[in-house]
Amino acid sequence: MAQDQDVVVVGGGIVGLATAYQLLHAQRDLRLVLIEKEDHLAAHQSGHNSGVMHAGLYYAPGSLKARLCREGKRELEEFAEQHAITFERCGKLVVALDESELPRLRDVEQRATANGVPGLELVDRNRMREIEPHAQGLSALWSPTTGVIDYGAVCVALAAEIRDRGGVIETGRALTGVGRRGDELVLSTTRGDLATRDLIACAGLQADRVARLTGDRPAETIIPFRGDYWRLTDEAQPLVKALIYPVPDPRFPFLGVHFTRRIDGDVWAGPNAVLAFAREGYRRRDISARDLAEVVGSRRFIGLAMRYWRMGGAEMLRDYSKRLFHRSLVRYLPELRLDQLVPGPSGVRAQALDANGALVDDFRFGGSGHILHVRNAPSPAATASLAIGRYIVAEATKRFRYPSSANVGA
Repeated sequence: MAQDQDVVVVGGGIVGLATAYQLLHAQRDLRLVLIEKEDHLAAHQSGHNSGVMHAGLYYAPGSLKARLCREGKRELEEFAEQHAITFERCGKLVVALDESELPRLRDVEQRATANGVPGLELVDRNRMREIEPHAQGLSALWSPTTGVIDYGAVCVALAAEIRDRGGVIETGRALTGVGRRGDELVLSTTRGDLATRDLIACAGLQADRVARLTGDRPAETIIPFRGDYWRLTDEAQPLVKALIYPVPDPRFPFLGVHFTRRIDGDVWAGPNAVLAFAREGYRRRDISARDLAEVVGSRRFIGLAMRYWRMGGAEMLRDYSKRLFHRSLVRYLPELRLDQLVPGPSGVRAQALDANGALVDDFRFGGSGHILHVRNAPSPAATASLAIGRYIVAEATKRFRYPSSANVGA
């Protein structure tokens, strides 16, 4: 039995790292271990995203997403400045192609205004062309404070801070079970047992499974959606100055295909959103029998598929057809040629469904006793990670009866 710990954090993505960082900031003498099942940190969602720092345009006013995104972006920028991590407030243009999309564009503007997003500007076609000379559309919402950053570099800096503050990070150590011994939790892992008083799980794509390991019965089920990107060739990269997005459809949790100029100057186009046949499968041929059986055998997913079969079918076709993908992109960037697209990276998003099979939109947390779970943390979780970490620390301080600290929620 390893030495007793005060708290074990499960998950080495950006939310787990930010949570461990904030815990050690608030409780400096805490004996903390973070375990990650992969052999390196940020192996999944945190290492496969487009690097956008969201300003908070889309989220329901008053929601956790709206509040924590706004607070988290500010903290993320401060953290980046302190650690010499390059970021850029390059701005985002949300484009309405025709009259039918204008009401939804105004809805986005109203939400963004209610969320306190600064510098918003509803622009006409001429002003839009000043911002993005090659973009096409009728009108657009300009968000000048939306930005880009390298989240991998943020994770490296968070890990260094955790170690400097006395925390321990162990990669290649997967949680396999949770038992109890008196007032302690006994964590079974692939590298032996850990005894701890408290447990905080930030397990991303495995969130519901980790919850069940602790004896919890989560209301949410994780469904993995794969998103594939195309990269613009060097010749085509000047067509995009910053970020070009469509007007989102409020019925769906995904923002639609868009253009992202990354912090390294590369330009990505996408992603689509298709069912992944493995929770951590980044290629079409990646199939997990267990993961696929759980999905297709789920009444929740079947209900979801029945509601959105038309959109799902279109996404699948576009996933296998470069020409169809290109067709969706040239609606916003008419000069982009088919031969200027080359295959890019892929990511898998953990999308939670509730007990009724509805898509869970907001961040969700749960647990009982000395266990806390992050049950749903999709985009903008990376942007909001430091604020999510503070939120969890505040909950842990109350639930685990840590000494109060001026740093908690600061």
